[in-house]
Amino acid sequence: MDMPALSDRRYEGVHCHLAIERPAATIVVVRLEGWDAGEWGDLPMRELGQDLARPESLELFIDARAVRGATTEVSAEWARWLAEHRDRFRHVSMLTGSPFVRLTANFVRRFAELGEVMRIYTDEVGFDAALARSVAAAATAGPASPVTSLTASDR
Repeated sequence: MDMPALSDRRYEGVHCHLAIERPAATIVVVRLEGWDAGEWGDLPMRELGQDLARPESLELFIDARAVRGATTEVSAEWARWLAEHRDRFRHVSMLTGSPFVRLTANFVRRFAELGEVMRIYTDEVGFDAALARSVAAAATAGPASPVTSLTASDR
């Protein structure tokens, strides 16, 4: 049974901007910018939960090249959520833009016991190429997902 396409989402907060893009039915890209202090709560996980409702496993790309940092609470929450759903991912690929974010990504990979399922990139070109290869390989049809923009007060 075909499930309807999910729309892309953009959230503009005081400290952090978040975009969830769905270039294909089994590929989700989370783009973060700024300082993730938890102002979105569990909204990103709830949004990604819609993708997990699909029967296919997902390729999750996290583009954190523009992230300055995240609180330990935020990192721990992501680690718990990824651990709970790790069997649903073909892979989790994360691009880090700073040594601090790279350290955080390594913590998440270890805590969530993702092992080789989680790929940590420090090279933008490599990350972008991996994403482009996945999108090209995806067997999807139809127009791109529409974009819905919200502010932090809309959540």
